[in-house]
Amino acid sequence: MHDIRLIRETPEAFDAALARRGLAPVSAELLAIDAARRARILAAETAQAERNAASKEVGAAKARGDEAEFDRLRALVAEKKDEIARLEDEAKAEDAKLRERLMELPNLPREDVPEGADEADNVELRRVGTPPVFDFAPKEHFEIAGVKPGMDFETAAKLSGSRFVVMSGSVARIHRALAQFMLDTHIEENGLTETWTPVLVRDEMMYGTGQLPKFGEDSYRTTNGWWLVPTAEVTLTNIVSGLVLEEDDLPRRYVAHTQCFRSEAGSAGKDTAGMLRQHQFEKVEMVSVTHPEASDDELERMTRCAEGILEKLGLAYRTVVLCTGDMGFGARRTHDIEVWLPGQDTYREISSVSVCGDFQARRMNARFKPAGGGKPEFLHTLNGSGLAVGRCLIAVLENGQQADGSVTLPGVLASRLGGKTTLTPDGRLA
Repeated sequence: MHDIRLIRETPEAFDAALARRGLAPVSAELLAIDAARRARILAAETAQAERNAASKEVGAAKARGDEAEFDRLRALVAEKKDEIARLEDEAKAEDAKLRERLMELPNLPREDVPEGADEADNVELRRVGTPPVFDFAPKEHFEIAGVKPGMDFETAAKLSGSRFVVMSGSVARIHRALAQFMLDTHIEENGLTETWTPVLVRDEMMYGTGQLPKFGEDSYRTTNGWWLVPTAEVTLTNIVSGLVLEEDDLPRRYVAHTQCFRSEAGSAGKDTAGMLRQHQFEKVEMVSVTHPEASDDELERMTRCAEGILEKLGLAYRTVVLCTGDMGFGARRTHDIEVWLPGQDTYREISSVSVCGDFQARRMNARFKPAGGGKPEFLHTLNGSGLAVGRCLIAVLENGQQADGSVTLPGVLASRLGGKTTLTPDGRLA
């Protein structure tokens, strides 16, 4: 959420930043609501002062026997009481209107974010690793012989419908090993704190990280009002909602492996084959809560954490900075990491790492006390996949596939697979 004081001070700059996201100017509308709110607050304060003054005079009028003045002042006190209540209600209504409008507006992009309309305008930062060269036509993950026994879309469709999968046997074990490998790496090497959180959350938590009010259709809601988390960003970030931390307690770095749920609204016809785009999937999510002066460096650190997982797995990838038109609602700057998928002959997103500045912290009222004293300040928050487990499984299977339908697995997974390094053509680990 945005600071209305900054909008008052620099409305043109605010509108210019929103224009980079393709949005029309809104500062005049916001400032009009703000002016109406402030006018009613001032009027209520003035009426309260008048009521206080009249209340003091009531006793004096009674003491000197001036019944007419006594009645007038008593009526004025009652009148002012009603006026104050009305003005306070009107101020609250204007405040709610202002907050609702601010909640609907996306974060402002950092100045170094490239201009653009969509993913075609994203800017590549680097490529790491060399995509494998095959002496046969590489297949997509669900077409590989050794994968087919452990990846069942027909049964999943019977159970739940489209965009679900049932994994079993060796494929399920590899999937689990990948998640464990990611968690262990982030905990032991990257200094993140392992965290286990619910996957059902209240409305306030979804508002806090920006999934509501605009993107409710992208998530699932239970009949009793809970939301299924689209990512553990929601729970991990909201750990600090409503808190005032000590500056010495920063940064806080969390990691969690959870189920995630997305309706995939608007994705009809996209990635319908295989398990690239699912309604239910698993992610290892990273969240950092930092001092404002440290958040830009933290973005680079978190990006390296995610990239390091791919490097350990021996997977080729590229990292891009998203343009203004492709960036998410809550982000100031986002780095997408795209892994090479031989079956599609292209790079596909496997992680997005974003710095949100104080945007989410304002929505959550999450602050810290400066070590040198002074008023509490809003924290900065960051989030990123480290990584999407299912997409990582796809990449491992496709990049390691062999002509006979077997799959050579990354060596770093062997200790979690009982020393096995190969998925055989008939779906066994060997």
